[in-house]
Amino acid sequence: MNHRPLVSIIIDNYNYGRFLREAIDSALHQTYDYTEIIVVDDGSTDDSPAIIQEYGNTIIAIIKQNGGQASAFNEGFKASRGQIIVFLDSDDMLLPTAIEQVVLSFNNPDVSKVHWPMWRIDGSGGKNGEIVPVHPLAQGDLLKQLIQHGPAYFCGTAVGSPTSGNAWSRSFLDQVFPLPESDFKTGGVDFYLFVLAPVYGQVRTISKPQGLYRVHGSNDTLKSADAYLQTFFGWFDQSWEALYHHLLAQDIPVDANTWKRNSWYHQIHASMQEIVALVPPTHRFILVDENYWATGDTLANRHRVPFIEQNGQYWGPPANDSMAIEEIERQRTKGSAFIFFAWPAFWWLDYYTGMRDYLKANYLCVINNERLIGFGLQSNTAVHEHIEQSSAVL
Repeated sequence: MNHRPLVSIIIDNYNYGRFLREAIDSALHQTYDYTEIIVVDDGSTDDSPAIIQEYGNTIIAIIKQNGGQASAFNEGFKASRGQIIVFLDSDDMLLPTAIEQVVLSFNNPDVSKVHWPMWRIDGSGGKNGEIVPVHPLAQGDLLKQLIQHGPAYFCGTAVGSPTSGNAWSRSFLDQVFPLPESDFKTGGVDFYLFVLAPVYGQVRTISKPQGLYRVHGSNDTLKSADAYLQTFFGWFDQSWEALYHHLLAQDIPVDANTWKRNSWYHQIHASMQEIVALVPPTHRFILVDENYWATGDTLANRHRVPFIEQNGQYWGPPANDSMAIEEIERQRTKGSAFIFFAWPAFWWLDYYTGMRDYLKANYLCVINNERLIGFGLQSNTAVHEHIEQSSAVL
């Protein structure tokens, strides 16, 4: 890669005019100045096009009909010239040093992707001190693990950053663009690129946060389990097929049939079915999954409560056992009939031993397998009759 490579920052936008200026300004005010800023408006009906016009020739503006995220990415990439590409969601922001750090990390032609954690902010831009993702980002030569596990590797053990927390080499993106648009209208492009990047190079991590990831209610989760299953399985299947063909093109043999059997999404699907069998319709349940499932507020007409919850949103792990127990009881008095621990959060039961012992001493364990551990929190007859009937099925 050139000593001073051009970096393309491609901002995709749809009806986020209230955040758009902050995203564009964050891209313009980088300490590394050899950049081009491309803003793709994907058919917005708010004031976004007018905001984009305000920037004149300081940016490259693309105004197009609505076609979805992948469509916006394709148009932006087609117009770009950079050797390094960053896709910035229009509700997020880059910190001033982000591109400078990215360029330093691309000092080896074998690098296909660089990623970094991001500070989580709310709709007003306020921080709560949380970093996204919670766990360390994967790095190095990930090809061997990817061949073994397939796309599921990036759903479980290998953690990636949200879309705005990644930079990609043009040499890699040239191998995979244009992106398939039908399955990635509402998101998932980051996952698709995560999966394919290790085929074409190494992944590097910038340890300190270099961006701001905004959670504002309309971008946090899919709002129904049906939408979740349809959308996420579509992303997985498209990534599965693409990875298989890209590996074959590199003369790398794989046993791709095992990928789906062991996939993260298929385990989630099985866990969802178990929860639906146990929780009566219209009842509330607590789901401890560290927000990895992203299943939305409802599951088959059952109301999901994140843990810990503030204003309807996941607020991170409890500070201690007392806080965990207090939250369980708070949600129980609000009507939550069950608490379920999904396998990404099984460590909670080892770490919060006081909470675990409290649950075991006071509530009935209704399920315990490799995917899900759950307790019934209510004593009403209807719930217990439902548990007994469901136990026969499970």
